[in-house]
Amino acid sequence: MTDPFDTPPSPAPPLVIVDGANVVGSRPDGWWKDRKGAAERLRDRLAGEGLPGHPGPVEIVLVVEGAARGVASVPGVRVESAPGSGDDHVVELAAASPDRPRLVVTADRELRRRVTELGARVAGPRTVLG
Repeated sequence: MTDPFDTPPSPAPPLVIVDGANVVGSRPDGWWKDRKGAAERLRDRLAGEGLPGHPGPVEIVLVVEGAARGVASVPGVRVESAPGSGDDHVVELAAASPDRPRLVVTADRELRRRVTELGARVAGPRTVLG
């Protein structure tokens, strides 16, 4: 995998924003039976593996919504419960950090369009799921 942050270094570590609902929903593994549990498993995977293929430190933010709200943060992964639309919250996070490398992990085409307009890079769910 090529480094999604192949950009000049920034004082802050790259920001990885994960669209939790989209990534969890990308695999038909029964996630719909326990949305919060599925989000917790994704959080734990991110905390354990970081961003596969990227050797340096990154800041990972997992955005959850709906029935997955209330998932706690753990060392290595900050979890944010979107107050409304998860997509809108992902865009807000990407817009809030224009001076650092940002990667949004989602397969949602409209969300990808919105964040690339802000200068963020995008990658699909396989980036974090393998």
